Amino acid sequence: MPGRSTSRRALLRGALFGASAAALTPALAACGSVAGAVSSDADIQFWHLFSGADGALMQNMIADVEKRVPELRPRSTVLEWGAAYYTKLAMASAGGRAPDVAVMHVSRLAGYAPGGLLDPWDLDLLAEFGVARDELNPKVSALGRYDDKPFAIPLDTHPFVVFYDRDVMDKSGLLDSQGKLIPLENPENFLEAAAKLRKDTGKLGPVVGVFSDTAQAWRLFWGFYSQTGGPFDLSEKKPRVDEDKMAKVIDFIKKLTAPDCRTMDYPAAIAAFTTRRSPFVFSGEWESATYRGSGIDLGAAPLPTLFGRPATQADSHTFVLPHQDDPDPARRRGAHRLVAEILTSSLTWAKAGHVPAYLPVVESKAYAALDPQASYAPAADHPALDPQAWFTGSGSDFQARMCQALQSAINGSASTGSTVKKMLSEIDFFLSKPNPA
Repeated sequence: MPGRSTSRRALLRGALFGASAAALTPALAACGSVAGAVSSDADIQFWHLFSGADGALMQNMIADVEKRVPELRPRSTVLEWGAAYYTKLAMASAGGRAPDVAVMHVSRLAGYAPGGLLDPWDLDLLAEFGVARDELNPKVSALGRYDDKPFAIPLDTHPFVVFYDRDVMDKSGLLDSQGKLIPLENPENFLEAAAKLRKDTGKLGPVVGVFSDTAQAWRLFWGFYSQTGGPFDLSEKKPRVDEDKMAKVIDFIKKLTAPDCRTMDYPAAIAAFTTRRSPFVFSGEWESATYRGSGIDLGAAPLPTLFGRPATQADSHTFVLPHQDDPDPARRRGAHRLVAEILTSSLTWAKAGHVPAYLPVVESKAYAALDPQASYAPAADHPALDPQAWFTGSGSDFQARMCQALQSAINGSASTGSTVKKMLSEIDFFLSKPNPA
């Protein structure tokens, strides 16, 4: 048994290292190499998970910060997103080798803040650098709080939305005079509209690619289940859910995906839409640049409200302060300024499709002119994040296991009832495990 002088952080470090030493060896090696890259006490070490187009935009934003504020020297390290990223971040915080600031999906906060792996932000200091607390999206800001302290400052909301071909949808009478999707108020309305699209075009109806993917089926399910208002509480040893509402949503998804996309994967769904074989696709907003480049007269909207109340599966990229036992005040101040500078210039970030959390940007004329980004921006008012638990959130094994269960229902190899039972069995598996933090 450890002596009384053993710190809680030392116990945490031992638990994290001891419980998963073999699996985490590559992650630890990566942490060591990154921490060793510190070149100056004035450098602000910034870890993030953005690659591709998102990564290029973030690098542009950081370069602009350096021009505006030459005394700030942000040093970005891009790490592979997913479970590996979050493992490295936990190890860096527990092992005393944390960066000054990092990006985290707010859905992962429950696995970090309660275990002391993060430090809270100083909102007064952010305000000093031009970002007042009431200038941030209140819904996602509230989700970034733990123990009534702000542990995650939101950069954006990235919702699961719908994109459509305005020309085709208009010819089928499914748009209003403003080119917006007409209300489809229940599952039956939506399925009727899907059948009309197939009949009018002789092509595919609405598509979604859920196979060979560890999140899409869950995003679709969770958005619609959240619209039902049913509980999904994972705070106790037994989950509290509404199995009848789960079954109702799964039944709808089975009808939605049959016959056009019962076995369709993620790239195939994108291809079906961009090559005009389908006029309607369920997709993350992060694909908006791909769709804009296809030449389609592109429209977009939040997830249709089919089950009672608005809700769209979403997450938020946020900034966090990985825990440091003795943080340098100047570097902490620099981290706050870096984040404030990025937030105030996040119109650039909106070009990727994400909905900025900084309200002066979203409320600006320049953002209103972004098409179709401004069309689905209301989704940020009704974000449905994963149910709170240490094992849920973006890039988690929880999402992957939920998808596996849902995929069996979609391809017809499992009944709705057995799918609900499988999902609950997987949840019981996670709830039986101790929280490593």
